[in-house]
Amino acid sequence: MIHDERPLAISAPEPRTLDLIFTDEARKQLHARYQIVEADPENIAGLGDGVLGKARYIIGQPPLSAETLARMPALRCVLNVESNLINNMPYEILFQRGIHVVMTGQVFAEPVAEIGLGFALSLARGIVDADVAFREGRELWGGEGNASARLIGGSEIGIIGFGDLGKALRRVFSGFQAKVRVFDPWLPRSILEENGVEGASLEEVVTRSDFVFVVAAVTSENKGFLGAEAFASMRPGAAFILLSRADVVDFDALISAVASGHIVAASDVYPQEPLPLDHPVRNLKGFIRSAHRAGALDSAFKKMGDMVLEDMDLMDRGLPPMRCKRAERETVSRMRAKGVKIN
Repeated sequence: MIHDERPLAISAPEPRTLDLIFTDEARKQLHARYQIVEADPENIAGLGDGVLGKARYIIGQPPLSAETLARMPALRCVLNVESNLINNMPYEILFQRGIHVVMTGQVFAEPVAEIGLGFALSLARGIVDADVAFREGRELWGGEGNASARLIGGSEIGIIGFGDLGKALRRVFSGFQAKVRVFDPWLPRSILEENGVEGASLEEVVTRSDFVFVVAAVTSENKGFLGAEAFASMRPGAAFILLSRADVVDFDALISAVASGHIVAASDVYPQEPLPLDHPVRNLKGFIRSAHRAGALDSAFKKMGDMVLEDMDLMDRGLPPMRCKRAERETVSRMRAKGVKIN
């Protein structure tokens, strides 16, 4: 038997696949540099000690127990390619042992921000409704078709959450000369100011914005924190755009606020995915729907593979990962994201 000195990586990227996140060339490099062991994410513990004892990397976010980790003395990094930190492994043990946990979710920031701009433009100018009316022969011409239209330029924009996606939103709106307020309790105001936005309270963002973008991660502290009271306090006709996770919103209250005509809204995420065919949001006027596709571009997925390869190369040389975003000890235990089941 030929001894293989290449580092060993366990591949368990579900719901992604290696074909999805690596270009053909990058996947060739992966297999050339590393021993790749494909594994069922739900049964990492079933791998033999010959695999677990040698594994340097895990590509994916499979459930891991303390007992399984104890059998993995060579593990250096868990490379999460789902984009959310799922509460399915003992992070404290990983940190105690100096094992990195990194994420590739920043690849979605630009494409999601761009579709957020598209939602805002459509809601502001009635683009979707005007197109449907035109198809049905009931279009309104000229000013008659702009009774509720408004400009984004010079408006007031609120962003809830200012991670990679919030920063990307700020960039795509930079040419609109809008006033941008941000609520993010995990960031000091100086960082917000350095990014050209005004730090504000949640109440200020909700009540003083023409467009409210929600890009906050789900944590133990904010599940369902945007409900009927928040929607009622929004400016009449304001747009509420949900781009992160549905669990931060009381979705029934959002539907009610839109159905009443008080606000308009758009969402790329839902409490249940795929959404039942009889769900009331499907036919709700004033609501733009997108099927969790904002970031799901092949170009974004392929960037994941490039980032994984670059960071594995750094760690092979005794350096820390730099391309992927590292999980933080102080906040990882607060994350409450669900695994994504749709690519």
